[in-house]
Amino acid sequence: MTTVRREAFGRMPQEEGGGEVEKFVLQSDSVKVEILSLGCIVAALETKDRDGKFSDVVLGFDSLEGYTRKHPFFGAVVGRVANRIAKGKFTLDGKEYQLFLNNGPNSLHGGAKGFDKVLWSPQVLPDGVRFFRLSPDGEEGYPGDLKVCVTYTLSGGKLAINYQAQTSKTTPISLTNHAYFNLAGQGSRDVYDHEISIEADSYLPVDDTKIPTGEVAAVQGTGFDLRQPVELGKHLQKFHLDGFDHNFCLQQVQSPRLVARVCHPPTGRTMEVHTTQPGIQFYTGNNLDGSLKGKGAVTYPKHSAFCLETQNWPDAVNKPHFPNVLLQPGEEYNHTTWLVFNTA
Repeated sequence: MTTVRREAFGRMPQEEGGGEVEKFVLQSDSVKVEILSLGCIVAALETKDRDGKFSDVVLGFDSLEGYTRKHPFFGAVVGRVANRIAKGKFTLDGKEYQLFLNNGPNSLHGGAKGFDKVLWSPQVLPDGVRFFRLSPDGEEGYPGDLKVCVTYTLSGGKLAINYQAQTSKTTPISLTNHAYFNLAGQGSRDVYDHEISIEADSYLPVDDTKIPTGEVAAVQGTGFDLRQPVELGKHLQKFHLDGFDHNFCLQQVQSPRLVARVCHPPTGRTMEVHTTQPGIQFYTGNNLDGSLKGKGAVTYPKHSAFCLETQNWPDAVNKPHFPNVLLQPGEEYNHTTWLVFNTA
């Protein structure tokens, strides 16, 4: 049985429209998730260790104020297009579109005010919550009125996130959730003792601004071969890696499949990622620097969390050989990702 509670979480600042932000608490016997109507943010996710003790395993803030200030997309749904678009430019039907540049020379996660910074309209479901919004034609430079619906449902240890959208004009779209996880519990110093595997035979090498070069490279014989579980800290050392911030290329099939698994041996917590998406961005919190005070006034240093963002490949709108990222009028964008929490 899943119970769903809604409660007030705060009001947006006047300059942001002053709207009411609500929190939705989804609870099963093994997982408790708190989701905000601001940015569809997963603000807390408590799951059991092997002794049955609950800990919150996602980074974030105790109050709304933290989320209305600049932060690295903690727990939020990002869009219209997750990840980076080179020089914030793309051309559709002969017309060039210019987006806001918010990541060096590139546009990242939807631009200056993406889906993570807006209020969504909620609807309570028996086992979850559904959020709606209309992204108007021209918002952040993107074409078309885009109707978007994000649904979170919880069943036992499985959290499903479904994304649906329709558009009035051809537009690129790639939605993901940007939760930062630490299975030892948020506020733990690093994720070096986590074991990770990703079911991908290839990955996308990037340039120094994190834009894919266009090459689809085999993981075989490289530090990107995560097909067998590796202990993260030792693996980074062995291959002299500063961390990961790369797209792993998944099998191009529409059916859901297991794409990643993380295990934290000291607590026994495990997390599996299943998805219908063609890519997954593995990010090891390289840009966290201890400057943000999170829940319980803890700081979040470098490598104190990991993200597994299921999505289309970065900059696909400018790379015709990447999976199609364009949504046409009359079509439906529909993807689901399942996060499954358990103990080993």
